[in-house]
Amino acid sequence: MDEPEREFDTAWKQALEWFFEPFLAFFFPAAHADIDWSREPVFLDKELQQVVPEAESGQGTVDKLVKVFTPDGAEAWVLVHVEVQSQRDSDFARRMYTYNHRLEDRYGRMPVSLAVLGDDGPGWRPSSFLAGRWGCEVRFDFPAVKLLDYRQREVALETDPNPFAAVVLAHLKSIETRGDPDARGEWKFRLVKGLYDRGWTKVQIVQLFRIIDWVLTLPPVQARVFARNLDAYSKEKQVELLSPTYRFIRNEALNEGRAEGLAEGLAKGLAEGLAEGLAKAVGTLHKAVEITLKVRFGESGLELMPRIHQITDVPALEAFLDAIEAASDLDTLGNLLPPQA
Repeated sequence: MDEPEREFDTAWKQALEWFFEPFLAFFFPAAHADIDWSREPVFLDKELQQVVPEAESGQGTVDKLVKVFTPDGAEAWVLVHVEVQSQRDSDFARRMYTYNHRLEDRYGRMPVSLAVLGDDGPGWRPSSFLAGRWGCEVRFDFPAVKLLDYRQREVALETDPNPFAAVVLAHLKSIETRGDPDARGEWKFRLVKGLYDRGWTKVQIVQLFRIIDWVLTLPPVQARVFARNLDAYSKEKQVELLSPTYRFIRNEALNEGRAEGLAEGLAKGLAEGLAEGLAKAVGTLHKAVEITLKVRFGESGLELMPRIHQITDVPALEAFLDAIEAASDLDTLGNLLPPQA
């Protein structure tokens, strides 16, 4: 389940705009310490496109040109080139050098080029560009961080007050859970719950939720379970800022599962198609119940699944999903199920 690169692109573009100061503090503290943050950074996306038009069309990369100020009042141009593609790019170091050189020609000063490598190859670590022959040579070095290096710091990332810790953890879990939608759904819910525990503002929570949502995309069944869990948690926290969107997503996810089954079945004939479509919807709900039970009650919740599989009525399964959210214990839920066949 590899998500399109553009999902990473969207998330990182917004993360840099919303959290540029925390970004530098998290990855490049020396640069952060040399900036006067009492003056707002200025994003120069249009100016960057005029100098390097190809930066607009490249997928898997995010380019930002930001003007910041040093404590002595001087302007400093920072080119932030964020690499988020899942495969190595043999031309990356050259591109970093090319962008830097063009911007220096345009502005008459050398920008600071910084790279974040978000791919899944541990050995790919470009940090310099070398070219030349016969004694005529150029060497261009740039600071680069590798997101995979933060895998050993996941516990710390979950409690770090820097918003970019949440961005990094979401990115890492997106790579880790490719092909495992159940684990992805569980991690997505866990990360969103963690947004409430670090003293961030409501606006920051919404922004970080959007980033997590872009990076950790879910298929219909898991999206529906996530939506239900998120609705219940939002009510528990008495915060409704996320629930309306995910009520819609929950319904759309279930409808998509039904529609998929009906479409597959109708190709084989109307009567057979309706039966197969119904079976598809029941299977979707069985999976949703299984995931929700595991999230609420852990492995012990799955002991109810043999009895749940006896239920093939769609409204009854939907009602049981609602009951899982309200039930305080497994015994209460068990009383709602038919006895073991």
